[in-house]
Amino acid sequence: MRTRPTHSRWQTALLTGLIALSGGCLHTKGEFIAPPPDGAVPTELNQVILPRYVIAPPDILYVQVLIPPPDHYIPADKPKPGVDPSIEYRGYFSYPLSPQPIEGQHAVQMDGTIDLGIYGSVQVAGLTTDQARERIREFILQQTERKPGSIQVRVSVLAFNSKQYYVITDGAGYGEQVAAFPITGNETVLDAIARIGGLPQVSSKREIWVARRSPHGSPDQILPVCWEDITMRGIAATNYQVLPGDRIYVQSQTIIRADNWLAKVLQPIERVFGVILLGSETVNSIKGGTTTTTR
Repeated sequence: MRTRPTHSRWQTALLTGLIALSGGCLHTKGEFIAPPPDGAVPTELNQVILPRYVIAPPDILYVQVLIPPPDHYIPADKPKPGVDPSIEYRGYFSYPLSPQPIEGQHAVQMDGTIDLGIYGSVQVAGLTTDQARERIREFILQQTERKPGSIQVRVSVLAFNSKQYYVITDGAGYGEQVAAFPITGNETVLDAIARIGGLPQVSSKREIWVARRSPHGSPDQILPVCWEDITMRGIAATNYQVLPGDRIYVQSQTIIRADNWLAKVLQPIERVFGVILLGSETVNSIKGGTTTTTR
């Protein structure tokens, strides 16, 4: 039985032509995009310190209330020399806040508040940790009717869930995969690709870029990534520092996309012809059997 070739000559010629279009560091929308000048954007060897972290849902905070035990209070009517009378204690300790301690993890809710149990909820979204600390301290003082300066509060971020970047890998015509990771402050493109286990098998090494978010109507901020320079030569010029909201897009190979496209177009046609051929053979077989029986 003679086997049928997978692709015809014109299909092979088309695929060969598509290979020739895949040269260069980055091609998108039919244009070559050059990397930005050195120093224009932060890279592996030229990283910047990110701004103070602003709390937002769904971050997780650790809140600790520090108050002194009763025997460490300084009587207000007997201030000691050199001690500010407004300070009523000698030191802060991890002493339980009564009637309900609030020390522990607190998730920032959808409305930007954290729940402090019987004391109520306090707004922390849009604040830095220092601002949130003062906001919570004032809130607790108000709810417990304590004197100013009688407690201190510590606030830290346990999970930076609200600031993320995304790695998007093209599936060569079969969808796209999106992975989101929290920002820690010093990630680069190489770190981001390592988080997904490296480039998928269908990915192109020459079509990787960072799409930096921008307001509607502003010019696109596309930073082309030269993967082979980063990995094979150790050149850090395009190993950009990842910023919150960045989209790292990994395009698939042109030849694989074209092959999958052709397969999706031709397979339904082949199925239709297969059904027609099967029906024709079945009809001929029935006719042949009928003729033999008549004779």
